[in-house]
Amino acid sequence: MRRSIFSGLLALATALSLAACGGGYDDGHGGGVQYPTPNPNPNPPTNSCSATGLAKSAESQYSTVCMLTSSGEIVLELYTSYAPVTVANFLRYVADGFYTNTLFHHVDRDFVIQGGAYAPGMRLKTPTYAPIVSEANNGLGNLPGTIAMARRSDANSATSQFFINVKDNPSLDYQSAAKPGYTVFGRVILGMATVEAINAVPVYFYSDADIQPRQEVLVYWIQRLK
Repeated sequence: MRRSIFSGLLALATALSLAACGGGYDDGHGGGVQYPTPNPNPNPPTNSCSATGLAKSAESQYSTVCMLTSSGEIVLELYTSYAPVTVANFLRYVADGFYTNTLFHHVDRDFVIQGGAYAPGMRLKTPTYAPIVSEANNGLGNLPGTIAMARRSDANSATSQFFINVKDNPSLDYQSAAKPGYTVFGRVILGMATVEAINAVPVYFYSDADIQPRQEVLVYWIQRLK
């Protein structure tokens, strides 16, 4: 049974500061603190989206971005008409290069993969803009391949962190003011194989709110295509 949203993704945003300060655990056998090991490929193999990615972007009627990770490429379309504040915020971070050389720091297998907060070495990055208002009540569900904003317990606390749903997660959808859910603002249109590859990486399970890849999964860059 999937863990409670409050002990899982919701707690994730509030508890990650613990991972930033410690980022590991004592295994009780003299192993000491463990951290994700550096990725053996720290430099991007290319600085531009693939021809296939560009073609897929051209087919979309929406704004699009291309994300290159150490596990492969992801192209996303963004739904401005459903989540205008959220999309504008995300694209502002993209334009600033905030996501360059960051990590998918939380991989909850068959649930979500999350990024947008840490640089290699689990160094916490400070958001550069104020939190945004929630737009979770927009009719979009947390379906496989959708991208949504992570946040703290306050529904209006999202900044730079995002997650991609690995499976259908209706528990993350807007239900009421008391259960505000998480704002979906786009979906993967190319690269679900990359999402699945990240989903399958070996992890250190420190707590429900802190499940880190054993080896760093890099986001080399995110570029706006249109």
